[in-house]
Amino acid sequence: MKRDAIIGPLAVVALWSLLHWGGLVRPLFLPSPVATAAALARMVGSAQGLLDIGWTLLRVLVGFALACLIGIPTGIMMGRWTRVSAALGLVVDFLRSLPALAMFPLLMLVFGIGESAKVATAVLSCSLVLVINAMYGVQQSPPVRLIVAKQMGACEREMFTRVVLWDALPHIAAGMRVALSLAVVVIVVTEMFVGTIAGIGYRIFQDQLTYRVPEMYAAIILAGMLGYGLNRAFVAVERRAVHWVGR
Repeated sequence: MKRDAIIGPLAVVALWSLLHWGGLVRPLFLPSPVATAAALARMVGSAQGLLDIGWTLLRVLVGFALACLIGIPTGIMMGRWTRVSAALGLVVDFLRSLPALAMFPLLMLVFGIGESAKVATAVLSCSLVLVINAMYGVQQSPPVRLIVAKQMGACEREMFTRVVLWDALPHIAAGMRVALSLAVVVIVVTEMFVGTIAGIGYRIFQDQLTYRVPEMYAAIILAGMLGYGLNRAFVAVERRAVHWVGR
């Protein structure tokens, strides 16, 4: 299985090499894998590159954490109480029908062109994912388990904390995993706008403006590596925290 996992990356590199050295794509638009790898090594080894990674990672984690604090409790309440779902359902459905990045200009007007607007955009997009997953997880709690808990004398609070919440955790964890990846995407894109002085998205945009194509490709790959690394770290935690779910 581990050997199979490298087939895809090797195929991409082989195709990339064929397109570049075969002269099928101009070097201005597609640098060689060697030049890109060298640019990536320089970026990771430089103080500026580490600063860009650090700023992007900080924005992602702050946005993700705030989204969890907002989205998970809201989704749980919507799934547990019909009146809350009826009150917020239309708003949630409307907002999740909008592209989150389309709200970024509005959020810049509200929060300014600094860090707050970028984080707010990530919070908005990620919290909606968490609301839906948490709500669905609560609603999918087997009624039989609730009936048995009630017959055994469990109060409303005990049924929620000992039955409903545990049944909803796999769905919540799945939503958190999607939201974390989405946070990386949103933050990297918003870093390409005004008001940014550092970040992987900022580096991609600046390299594109100055035609530093190998560096631009390296920054894109770095963004993917950051998202992949965060995803694998979350999966490792999820397997320990939600260990009773079959995989």
